[in-house]
Amino acid sequence: MYLSALKNSILSFEHFIAKRILKNEVEGTKVSRPIVRISILSISLAVVVNLITLAIVTGFQHEVRKKVSGFGSHIFIMNTGEASIYECNPINKNQAFLSVIQKMKGIKSINATAYKPVLFQSDKNDISYKLANGKDTSSVQQEIQGAIIKGVGIDFNWKFFKENLKSGKLPNYRMEQASDEILISDRIARDLHFKVGDEVRAFFVRNQPLKRFFKVVGIYDTGLEEFDKKIVIGDIRNVQQLNDWGISSYIEVEDSLTGDDFILKANVNGGNGNYRFDWGNGYEDFGRIRIFPTKDTLIRLISSDYWNNVDGKNEQTSIPDTSYLKIKVTGNKLFWCMPKLDEEGLIQRNYLNEDGTKFSIDCPEKSMIFEQIKGKGSYENYVGGYEINVKNWEDLPEIVDALKHKVEFIPTAYEEQLKVTSIIDNQGDIFVWLGFLDLNVVIIVVLMIIIGIINMGSALLVLILVRSNFIGMMKAMGATNWSIRKIFLFQAAYLIGRGMIWGNVIGLTFCFIQSQFGIFTLNPEVYYLDQVPIELNFWHWLFLNVGTLLVCVTALIIPSYVITRITPVKAIKFN
Repeated sequence: MYLSALKNSILSFEHFIAKRILKNEVEGTKVSRPIVRISILSISLAVVVNLITLAIVTGFQHEVRKKVSGFGSHIFIMNTGEASIYECNPINKNQAFLSVIQKMKGIKSINATAYKPVLFQSDKNDISYKLANGKDTSSVQQEIQGAIIKGVGIDFNWKFFKENLKSGKLPNYRMEQASDEILISDRIARDLHFKVGDEVRAFFVRNQPLKRFFKVVGIYDTGLEEFDKKIVIGDIRNVQQLNDWGISSYIEVEDSLTGDDFILKANVNGGNGNYRFDWGNGYEDFGRIRIFPTKDTLIRLISSDYWNNVDGKNEQTSIPDTSYLKIKVTGNKLFWCMPKLDEEGLIQRNYLNEDGTKFSIDCPEKSMIFEQIKGKGSYENYVGGYEINVKNWEDLPEIVDALKHKVEFIPTAYEEQLKVTSIIDNQGDIFVWLGFLDLNVVIIVVLMIIIGIINMGSALLVLILVRSNFIGMMKAMGATNWSIRKIFLFQAAYLIGRGMIWGNVIGLTFCFIQSQFGIFTLNPEVYYLDQVPIELNFWHWLFLNVGTLLVCVTALIIPSYVITRITPVKAIKFN
């Protein structure tokens, strides 16, 4: 207890002396005053630079990571063997692991998605564009631009696109039928002269080229040019169908007869292109049948694909589709039919509806009404993959490892092999670049602290030399070298603290102004952002300040060693 009290009294004594003589050093002699002020300025500059660097890099990493994740997800589950999430073979939508993943700790959301490349074409006769820009219609050039439609459904989280919505509204994909509404970027809208409310032409490559029309209901702008210029949001049901996933079929009545029989043909799309057909007697590879209608009949067709065996056993086949053909016969039903022919010698049909799925064929003795009931298609049972978002970015590696143990190398009920990839894998170039920024921060922080240490070391040596008489007198009175060194270290710590206060005031003020007003801008084509981002974590700020103080004070212990070389006799005589 006595030693503790004695220690406290010594500490108070050293601190008291340091405090009493410090004012004279800051405001006093012509020798010490400039160097002291320079040392304070160097510490302030180091804190300002380090604080701003840390805030900008942290903000930059967070904003880019947030935007890249907004276009995709933190984790993606897809078919193994695929190199890109934009071009991957489909997987079955109904996976057993989904219920397990949804219960995992740290999982924020999970949703199905699918991608499809598309070509958009502008309209060179766009009257609204002419009126908006005061140009003649002939001066508006017709443009074609490639993009990727990202198909999403009712389980998609719209928060990111809602925050970056520039005009219009978000699409509605909760209707029973697939929606033609799309959300495009401001970059695509400017390049192709699109605006909210436009009906735009889109071209797709399938077994045969296909043209579709979509309605622009909203325009977003994230500033992430690499993604803005290629990502369009659409209904996943359209993308599933455009990708020819699953099987879609209908029964077609051919335009010629074989004897007295009509020929029915299976019209099938999707799958692997090698089809099998069940007309009622099991699967076979014949896509046509002959029929002589003598009564009202309902013909059913089940279509699927296969690889080597028509029965499809031990093979990964597409989910079948079922279509129907209704035939209603009137008149002399048993009499043979010689239908009327058109100028080209084809069977003449009388269409009874707009889409041509219901028509009649008349013969002299009887009449037949054919009604096609197209299959719903099994495309909605397939997706490109599953997007998974986590609650905390720091937990991403751990969750990815956990998902790999639950999904990878375990064949699904549909004999699929899946893999788990993180956003760091899918967007490797961007995240490698972001990782290099951490190294830049370390280099800058270390260099600035070294500069501060050098300047403070110089200031400390000046203080010691100026106070040589004082040091000699203290030694003559019995003070130890370490006790005297602590007096000067207290002074140095005070000067460092003073410089840090000014540095924090300047640095935090800059961060606040930039975060609120975005004064300093960036080229989004190069930096992915349109302004310098700012994000300052409290713990980063605390670590930077405490670390700077401790490192600088500790480093000054070495130059303070010069005090031990000063003898009382010479010091008292020193001028």
